[in-house]
Amino acid sequence: MRKVTHRLFWIWDFEKEEKWLNQMAERGLALVSVSLFCYEFENCAPGEYQVCMEFLENDRLQNEQYINFLEDTGIQHVGTFHRWAYFRKKTADGTFRLFSDYTSRIQYLTRLIRFIALIGGFNLYVGCYNLFLYLCQEPHSPISLLGIINCLLSALCAGVIFWLLQKRKRLQADGQIFE
Repeated sequence: MRKVTHRLFWIWDFEKEEKWLNQMAERGLALVSVSLFCYEFENCAPGEYQVCMEFLENDRLQNEQYINFLEDTGIQHVGTFHRWAYFRKKTADGTFRLFSDYTSRIQYLTRLIRFIALIGGFNLYVGCYNLFLYLCQEPHSPISLLGIINCLLSALCAGVIFWLLQKRKRLQADGQIFE
């Protein structure tokens, strides 16, 4: 039997999302499909699967080769939504972790930071442009509201980037201790 669940996770809540997906697997619901705020599960033995997520590179060919490599190692590719890829592996086959060393986890966070910076920069540009139009033209235009929203989104992105940079810095420090 299949079950569809709708749930919202922010881009920086990837660890929380992965934890939730693994909790669902522990309850006997294996992830089979993913789309915008929508997760589809099917019944399985409780704890049969472990789920991992990865934010992929911006290179389609490289991503296809990477996914094929993972599938050759027994990992099932459940689906991809934009650049987020969802994988699962049977628990009986051993512990499932995509990032086993500090360097790969740091690179992963760097990739995510760059993407959020791109989104934040775009929102800052559009927000400033809309506010400029507001100041130069009609004072009661709805474009001012859009400008404010874009600027707030860019500020949110800046806060998330700061948080991820701190996390990456802790990983780098931990990596130096253990190397």
